[in-house]
Parts: sequence; structure tokens; C-alpha cells
Amino acid sequence: MRILLVEDESDLRRVLKKRLQKEKYVIDDCGNGLDAEDYINLTDYDAIILDGMLPGRDGLDILKNMRKKGNYTPVLMLTARDSIEDRVKGLDYGADDYLVKPFSFEELLARLRAIMRRKPVYISNNLVADDLKMDTNAKTVTRGGTVIELSSKEYMLLEYMLQNKNMVLSRARIQERVWGYDFEGGSNIVDVYIRYLRRKIDYGQPKKLIQTVRGAGYVIRG
Repeated sequence: MRILLVEDESDLRRVLKKRLQKEKYVIDDCGNGLDAEDYINLTDYDAIILDGMLPGRDGLDILKNMRKKGNYTPVLMLTARDSIEDRVKGLDYGADDYLVKPFSFEELLARLRAIMRRKPVYISNNLVADDLKMDTNAKTVTRGGTVIELSSKEYMLLEYMLQNKNMVLSRARIQERVWGYDFEGGSNIVDVYIRYLRRKIDYGQPKKLIQTVRGAGYVIRG
């Protein structure tokens, strides 16, 4: 799942990004409202963590503008403002939840999971292709009942492919979604990780689920 983290406190943003990545989320991050609007206009996110007070463009203005445009991506507002009036205003503008600083990371995770469950596409926590099953709550993967151990990036790649089952995904689209905009690794990283997944998921299986569409990309069918 891909999340945009907008927080102008650089130390807090850096810590949150690292901890969210450990939870197997793909994170784009920025520290001002103008950059945040560019990210939101260019990318579909599963959720946005949005600071209420930002340089360049206020977080509440960003939220209000999103909803006016019909963008209903779940938004968790972060703020140092703890008055009832401020929280009501944020919720009235379309925030899905509100978290006052300082907060515990565990509470942020719980609230993030809750707002994403409200998005229709993620009502089900089980992603399935034939006998391959992923439980996104438990972060487990099985095929034919056998548990498959995956690295963080392997899991994120498989999750994205299962969310788009039977849809051909280009290498560029996969790299942007799973590794993010700021990835500076090799150009063949997607091919390398597809090979890793095939060894763990398709090796020795009569039915191969991960398929290459020459000149177009990869698809998981089932």
C-alpha cells in the first residue's frame, strides 16, 4: 500500500517514514503544502498522513481542495492544535480521522488501518489468485496452504500485483508504486524481484501465476 506523508518537522517525518516502511508501506514524503499538492495531483494513494500546519499551503486548505475535486483518499490529519474547534473544522473539511501531537506510533498505525478499511477496495483483507492467498492484516502469504516467507519488498510487490490481478503492469508503474519516486537503484530492479517471487511462488507448481507480457510488463492471473 502506498502512503503520502506530509509533515514539516523533518525529524518527525524521517522517523515516521522509516517506521512505516518497516510496516511494509511504500512512502512518499514531503515537508510543505505546495509539494504535497503536486504529489496528490500526480499519484493515487491508499492514504495520506497530512499535517494541519504547513509552509506553502495549509493542510486544511489542501484537504478542502481535495474533497472539492472529488478526491476521497483517506486522510489522517496530524496537528498540534488540540482544541475542539480545530478538530471539528478538520473533520468538517473531510478528514477521516484526527491525531493530536504528541502521539504514539502504535496509535497512528491503528488509525491508519482503520481509515483504509473504509475505502471500498480494501474492505476485504484477503487477496487471492487461484490457490495463492495473502492476508493483509496478518501479513501472511500461503499457496496451497503452505506458508511462503517473503522479504518486505517481495511482499509489497506481490500485494500490488494481487490488488491488480489480471491487469498487466508496466515495469515503470511497478517501480513507482513499490519503490517510490526517490528510488535510485538499478533499472532492472523490477525484473530481479519478479524472479525472486517466481522462485518462491511458482517454482515446482503446475500452474504459473506470474506471467510476462512481452513489451508490456507483468501480470498475476488466477
